[in-house]
Amino acid sequence: MLRWLIGGGREPQGLAETGEKLLELNGHTQKITALITFPSSEACEEKNQLILTASADRTVILWDCDTGRQVQKVSCFQSTVKCLIVLQRLDVWLSGGNDLCVWNQKLDLLCKTSHLSDTGISALIEIPKNCVVAAVGKELIIFRLVAPTEESLEWDILEIKRLLDHQDNILSLVNVNDVSFVTGSHVGEMIIWDILDWTVQACECNFWDPSPQLDTQQEIKLCQKPNDISIHHFTWDEENVFAAVGKGLYVYNLQLKRVIACQKSAHDSNVLHIAKLPNRQLISCSEDGSVRIWELREKQQLAAEPVPTGFFNMWGFGRVNKQASQPVKKQQENAPPCSLELIGDLIGHSSSVEMFLYFEDHGLVTCSADHLIILWKNGEKESGLRSLKLFQKLEEDGDLYLAV
Repeated sequence: MLRWLIGGGREPQGLAETGEKLLELNGHTQKITALITFPSSEACEEKNQLILTASADRTVILWDCDTGRQVQKVSCFQSTVKCLIVLQRLDVWLSGGNDLCVWNQKLDLLCKTSHLSDTGISALIEIPKNCVVAAVGKELIIFRLVAPTEESLEWDILEIKRLLDHQDNILSLVNVNDVSFVTGSHVGEMIIWDILDWTVQACECNFWDPSPQLDTQQEIKLCQKPNDISIHHFTWDEENVFAAVGKGLYVYNLQLKRVIACQKSAHDSNVLHIAKLPNRQLISCSEDGSVRIWELREKQQLAAEPVPTGFFNMWGFGRVNKQASQPVKKQQENAPPCSLELIGDLIGHSSSVEMFLYFEDHGLVTCSADHLIILWKNGEKESGLRSLKLFQKLEEDGDLYLAV
């Protein structure tokens, strides 16, 4: 079941603005595993907003979100479809399960791969040269789509390369910018890849301890529980990649190639979803039912060596031991230069908050396992808007006289 939040092709109304439910789409019999917006066919006169959903019931449904009508249903899958992606430039869409299938806008199957894995494809992204990257267990598989030509009238999908750098299952796969994409694994490995030649640009495996401590790295890794360091979600901006790692949040700078800020215990349980907000802010939600807002701030530079003062210094008792201060100085050099400061805590859900949608002009919508969808508003902004509307109303009624 889907509760549709925004009317297609119009200024956002419904839940994002007023909390009103617009439509409820019923058609799947088990949980929904993937959802994407779907482009209207150029042959259609009406340009309605369409979405495509996949479910554990092994079906994919195309919906008209203006009417709530089920447009078409595909039921020929041999396994659960876990991810969907639209390649608008090629006018096709792909479904990922135990195999990878290519479809046209009429939902006709064009071609597919052989059986890839019993675990299936967990994530898909588009990269240049008519290629896609599929996360299958601990492997990344690069596929190239071959469009019909005069010599061959059929579509084809070719396996180009397998990337085997991860040590455990890949949980997250996203495009970062025009030159990179990033992956995160169950054991806390983050790898940044070149989007053109698929080589490793950077690798970070020390999220649980941003300070480099090579002599104790193996001991730390052994004592960590897998869930404590699993990378569940990524978001990014021009400078940084933000990672949800276990219960914590980490900020990885693309230029410095290091973690510049972290909150190791941002929540009491695993962080499931994060998003970047304006003004260097970040929002996160967790299995513990909490939703929190953070701000990335630069730390104040501390003096490398404190200058003692007072009575004892007159006799030399307060002189600083330079050898003792060396570890402190080294610790300051290794410490992250920024911090994530908690600036907001949204309390309302009683169970795991699975994800959220952020609308810059209308607020935040959170979705939880407690069966609640909550719309959150910026109190200061809403107060200002109410005051403005009140003055406008008074002016219209002639009850407000402005001094010239």
